[in-house]
Amino acid sequence: MTRQLNYWKQQLGRVPDEVWAHSDAETLVLADNGLTELPPRIGELRNLRMLDLGHNALTSIPGTIHVTDFLYLHDNQLTSLPALDLPQIRYLNVSENRFTDFPTAICSMTGLIELRVTDNQLQSLPACIASLTRLRELHLRNNKLRTLPDVIGELRELRQIDLRGNPVETLPRTMLDLPRLEKVDLRWVDLTPAVEEVLAQLAAKDFVVYR
Repeated sequence: MTRQLNYWKQQLGRVPDEVWAHSDAETLVLADNGLTELPPRIGELRNLRMLDLGHNALTSIPGTIHVTDFLYLHDNQLTSLPALDLPQIRYLNVSENRFTDFPTAICSMTGLIELRVTDNQLQSLPACIASLTRLRELHLRNNKLRTLPDVIGELRELRQIDLRGNPVETLPRTMLDLPRLEKVDLRWVDLTPAVEEVLAQLAAKDFVVYR
């Protein structure tokens, strides 16, 4: 019985056929293999807890993916995500892709605790991000965000927000209402008076602010 399948950095170019014989697999690592596509039959692996597809050349992924805990899609060429039925997933990394719009498919992943969307081209976050009520860490480094939506204040479990390297001009005052917020990172940002004002109020509440 094989629970872990690790094909890391083998430059396979495709998903090996032997994978499909292990429907009981809980971990599948296909990172750094030059993959340009992922077969829809990935959905046959119904017991996956962790799927690592990082450091490939994927331009799309099938909506059949089923994983319960950790999904790594960083360093690919994705511009969108399909509808994914992943309500239990706890960690998602879609950093270093080609997203210009925040993938709204993420909004249905209501079990997320940590979300990484760094090094993309996002200009805004959608209101549906408010559905991520269990989120504790939101990593948005190196995008094109000028502000955050007011609904950010509904993420009552949020502890950390990383906005480094964004052209942030304003911050919503609803951030002041986040009961568990601990750290806001705004390094590599030219801080405007409007941002400084909110940061001063955050600092007064003993939040850690990096600037």
